[in-house]
Amino acid sequence: MSRTRTSLVAALALVAGTSATALLTAPAGAATASVPCTVDYKVQNQWDTGFTTSVTVTNNSAAKSSWSLKWSYAGNQQITNGWSAKIAQSGAAVTATNETYNGALATGGSVSFGFNGSYSGTNAVPATFTLDGVTCNVDDGGGTGGGGGTGGGGGGTDGRVANPYVGAKAYVNPEWSALATAEPGGSRIANQPTAVWLDRIAAINGVNGGMGLRAHLDEALKQKGSGDLVVQLVIYDLPGRDCSALASNGELGPNDLDKYKSQYIDPIASILSDPKYAGLRIATVVEPDSLPNLVTNVGGTNTTTDACVTMKSNGNYEKGVSYALDKLGAVPNVYNYIDAGHHGWLGWDSNLGPSVQEFAKVATSNGASVNDVAGFIVNTANYGAAKEPNFKVTDSVNGQTVRQSKWVDWNQYVDEQSFALGLRDKLVAAGFDSGLGMLIDTSRNGWGGSARPTGPGPMTSVDDYVNGSRVDRRIHTGNWCNQSGAGLGERPTAAPAAGIDAYVWVKPPGESDGSSSAVSNDEGKGFDRMCDPTYGGNPRNGNSPTGALANAPLAGHWFSAQFQQLMQNAYPPLP
Repeated sequence: MSRTRTSLVAALALVAGTSATALLTAPAGAATASVPCTVDYKVQNQWDTGFTTSVTVTNNSAAKSSWSLKWSYAGNQQITNGWSAKIAQSGAAVTATNETYNGALATGGSVSFGFNGSYSGTNAVPATFTLDGVTCNVDDGGGTGGGGGTGGGGGGTDGRVANPYVGAKAYVNPEWSALATAEPGGSRIANQPTAVWLDRIAAINGVNGGMGLRAHLDEALKQKGSGDLVVQLVIYDLPGRDCSALASNGELGPNDLDKYKSQYIDPIASILSDPKYAGLRIATVVEPDSLPNLVTNVGGTNTTTDACVTMKSNGNYEKGVSYALDKLGAVPNVYNYIDAGHHGWLGWDSNLGPSVQEFAKVATSNGASVNDVAGFIVNTANYGAAKEPNFKVTDSVNGQTVRQSKWVDWNQYVDEQSFALGLRDKLVAAGFDSGLGMLIDTSRNGWGGSARPTGPGPMTSVDDYVNGSRVDRRIHTGNWCNQSGAGLGERPTAAPAAGIDAYVWVKPPGESDGSSSAVSNDEGKGFDRMCDPTYGGNPRNGNSPTGALANAPLAGHWFSAQFQQLMQNAYPPLP
């Protein structure tokens, strides 16, 4: 993956030991006129035996002078105390009614309350809510809700939920699972859901006897059972793909837009629209790296590449992504998430504003609409952590802001979650749906192990403080290939925070970022010196060593040594 400037930090576990195949918590959703009521149920904090939840009810029907909200838990959750509502529980059934001061609920009005509870095992979000006997989060034409409103589902199609990850299992790729299981200790994570990468035309039907798209979807139907299930697909074969790096160059030339449309996107859309698969929730990650490259690598100092200039001038990245959004967004059970780089790439104001403009342009041209976009994903196949536990971008040392440190380098963000939420606000302001959801790839951003700091660094200088605090132990934030010392991050989890649809493992742990030396291949993948541990660097990584692991295979190929390192340095640690 190409990275102009990558970035830092790792995630402090808020929820340890959650099952990746039972994604938890709740989404934010925008009310629509056809939905009589919406319920936004958010688990604000969760620990081994307890949780704190906030609930917001929006009434889209006739005004009410009192209200009663009901739901049932699938597990053994017990509410211990609440506020701003009278809450009663009988077995799994819960009823929350208004207090004397908040009974009035106008048309379009909202009311909020909260509570603490206890649980063991899984703390799943309730599947159904009723307000005065009327089912919420379901439009008048039918369809099912998933613990949130129907807004932000892309396309506004009946039956789309606000957050496809809530209340659903996620697809476990049996091919990746088998590779993980074959590794010593790998069975500990072999049941985790990872994305399926459609990184060439041949992958649609299966490469070298492997599973194609239909085979994965058929297996997903088996895993789904009677509940809901999300399948995660990476759409990754643009003309002139990855114009600022070589390790993940693709098979299509810069001008092969028609081939991209007719031989790649059209067949995928055709398969996904098969009624056989209508009961699956399909989350697509649309073209990692493409649009951010058009923002940062076509005119910046030390960052411009001829290939990116070509793709900017011919418009085929923009046309290709628009076409993918349009065709895939027309499938009612598809949720498109556009790749938005990461905080160490786009976190500067000079990059973030133009990126939002670029995203809005692509989502509103060549047949695409903002309704084709369920959300955006950050940190795809990268190492910046979800949350920095030991320092904040607002910290200062001896009167100097940490933004002056060499590591932060005047960035506005120091972790992926703050970047994702800041980007989300700007996207909504630019015209995207207010129910927009963000994904964060946490497959390799844990940075655990003995090198992980346990607290803030010394206050002797901003550099000492930041370097002693940061859990991201990379040599430089521009290093992106097979990073030494990296670990598995947060396990896949739905709605870990308001506005975040899920933590996901889009890059399957154990798959190489690129070969550490030149390898002849028929996959169109070149040799990028950023994957070479002996390379002294370039201006993009401050002329620093790459920090890449040695003896790495081609991008996407299994890298056993990396997989073992990721397990060893996992944070939260593996059992």
